Amino acid sequence: MPPHDRLPNILLITSDQQHWRTLGSNNPAIKTPALDRLASLGVRFDRAYCCNPTCTPTRASIITGMYPSAHGAYTLGTKLPETVPTLGQYLHAAGYHTSLIGKAHFQPLRSTPDCPSVEAYPTLRDLDFWRSFNERQTPWYGFDHVELARNHGDEGHVGQHYALWLEAQGLKDWREYFQPPHDGSEPEFRPRFAPSVRNGPGYGWRERMHWQLPEHLHYTAWTGQRTIAMIEESAARGQPFFCWSSYHDPHPPYCVPEPWASLYDPAAMEDQIGAFVPGEFDHMPPPHRLTRGDDNRPFAPFNEDGRGNHGYHSHQHDRRKLRAACAIYYGMISFMDHWIGRTLDALERCGQLDRTLIIFTTDHGHFLGQHGLVAKGPFHYEDMVRVPFIAALGRRLPPGRVSNQLVSLVDLAPTFLETAGLPTPLQMQGRGRLAQWADPQGPGPTAILVENHHNGSQVHLRTLVTQRWKLTLYRGRDWGELFDLEADPSELHNRFDDPAYAATRAEMTEQMVQADLQREPAPQPRVWGA
Repeated sequence: MPPHDRLPNILLITSDQQHWRTLGSNNPAIKTPALDRLASLGVRFDRAYCCNPTCTPTRASIITGMYPSAHGAYTLGTKLPETVPTLGQYLHAAGYHTSLIGKAHFQPLRSTPDCPSVEAYPTLRDLDFWRSFNERQTPWYGFDHVELARNHGDEGHVGQHYALWLEAQGLKDWREYFQPPHDGSEPEFRPRFAPSVRNGPGYGWRERMHWQLPEHLHYTAWTGQRTIAMIEESAARGQPFFCWSSYHDPHPPYCVPEPWASLYDPAAMEDQIGAFVPGEFDHMPPPHRLTRGDDNRPFAPFNEDGRGNHGYHSHQHDRRKLRAACAIYYGMISFMDHWIGRTLDALERCGQLDRTLIIFTTDHGHFLGQHGLVAKGPFHYEDMVRVPFIAALGRRLPPGRVSNQLVSLVDLAPTFLETAGLPTPLQMQGRGRLAQWADPQGPGPTAILVENHHNGSQVHLRTLVTQRWKLTLYRGRDWGELFDLEADPSELHNRFDDPAYAATRAEMTEQMVQADLQREPAPQPRVWGA
């Protein structure tokens, strides 16, 4: 392992629920000059995929190098056990200062005796608890220093370190800018924003959300400022750092302060939102077809335990509202990009830009009308499972390149360890990919696995993606999906039951079994014959 003064820094920048086609370098309709700059410094990978299209599972995979089915946080409302080894532990032992700024979401919003959670009520809003958290409980999941916020937009579960920061900035009445907390501990009141308009679960639509929370007090500004502070402190100490700069947007609800709320004209968003194509669900699984109904209640039998499954409800929507939502969604991304730009400037100012592995990605994708769907759900279209991904590391990664190599977020942790000159621990299922990323036109992984397991057996599916094909199988079901991504990039023609594609389906099924065997971890070495 290189000496400390030669170890590269690692900066992981993530958004939350960002469609892969929302970078200025691949979509001129959106303004992301900082991310375009980052792409010019390194490689933009256009075929990157999440491990699971929900927050907790993929975020836990990022720091463990394990799939959700292995690390335990297999769906929303579960917890990553503190006993699972994490990336930060290995980097800390190698001399890195490790930090997480922004959204964690490793634990659920409800705490139980069997699943204690510090990200739950009432702890979430106990500011005295968070004021001493770093002195009392770190390292937390391998991070020497954490500063956390759980909410998106004006959601009620706001508190933690972000609320402490708001009070330090002089905003003592910060609660008035957010919805009441979900535990009912505070009375109903009208937050400081324009009237809310919603159209059912999971939508988060607002007419034109000019949020009155000042721009400089928004959690995007907080995440950016605190990330820069961590970079500057590590540079001053001469210590290599691993910093996860974890932004909360553009996850719904769609709301952002000015000037970002008015940066995009809703009338210009028509070609940026998708639409249902009549007949495209004729050969799709039953849950897809049920999204075309008018009943906003979660539909049975796919919500058998009452906790609900994201996306399993009607997705009928008004296109005018969807255009308005898209304009705000793009504004949220551009606001985040502004602070990413300031972070890159800070790296350059500290002389750390060329010696830092910088990754930008998101935890999963997003629907803006594609296939008639909105937000998220267990629908493994490219819009949901494919993610933006940029990697830069001085001269070690070629600048300004675009690659079609397959990339999985499960490989982030072992690649970070590889960058630091450390081996991949036996329990990690991902693999170090730095050498492959350095040759962006060369061969990468031949296949990517994506998991999804919500409640019991009702929502349990797995997808295999290759350069050309995508196969999705459902536990205990005779339905499935098979798409030719070359001939049918919009995924309108499911070939799963088409006799002409029977051989391809069989070949992909065998390849999925092989991929599953290959990722099986061997968490300890075999020391003898018996």
